[in-house]
Amino acid sequence: MSEAPATSGGEAPPPVIVLIEDEPQIRRFLRATLGSQGYRLHEATNGEDGLIEAASRQPDVVIIDLGLPDIDGLEVIRRLREWSRVPIIVLSGRGQERDKVAALDAGADDYVSKPFGVGELRARLRVALRHAPAGDSGEPTFTVGGLRVDQVKRQVLIDGKEVHLTRIEYRLLTTLARHAGRVISQRQLLKDVWGPGQTEQAHYLRVYMGTLRRKLERDPARPRYLLTEPGVGYRLAAE
Repeated sequence: MSEAPATSGGEAPPPVIVLIEDEPQIRRFLRATLGSQGYRLHEATNGEDGLIEAASRQPDVVIIDLGLPDIDGLEVIRRLREWSRVPIIVLSGRGQERDKVAALDAGADDYVSKPFGVGELRARLRVALRHAPAGDSGEPTFTVGGLRVDQVKRQVLIDGKEVHLTRIEYRLLTTLARHAGRVISQRQLLKDVWGPGQTEQAHYLRVYMGTLRRKLERDPARPRYLLTEPGVGYRLAAE
């Protein structure tokens, strides 16, 4: 990990970047280049560590390579997008159009092909920082009572014991967790979890909410966490 010196006085703190890249020469180059420009750089050499860095550092921008040694970069982007709106710039040797489209569809904001010019990358960073959402409220971990949802580890625990969820169950729970304390309509949940073509399939939601309650609630008939708002939708309890 390498950091540029922090600014002094009343100046704004330097932008924080998490770099997820396994090529040592690229990391060295960006460490020197971005550090000299006043950025604070935190590095990870694989996807799992990159997700942890992104969760703990709360960066202003994430730069990611697609060809990582443990998880494909596209999967890292998808997992990051489950809880954060931080700008993501892909830096990859996969330069074909279909690779760029796949990265953007996964949630990336920009794509720079290797080899790249440092001037171009700095320009892309400036654009990303200008367009960054103010006060990104995405939190990787949600806790209420004995329920803990860790979106970095993709782990759900009840009273300290891990609970296995299917992919759909997990997406439903994390969607509710992003809006904890607020009622989410059935239609919105169906759109977010199953896709825009399934917004009339309310029975899907009832079935999966029932299985979630059986896994997470001490008494599914009297839920503590997964609450129904009759005629409207569902709400995940918050403290």
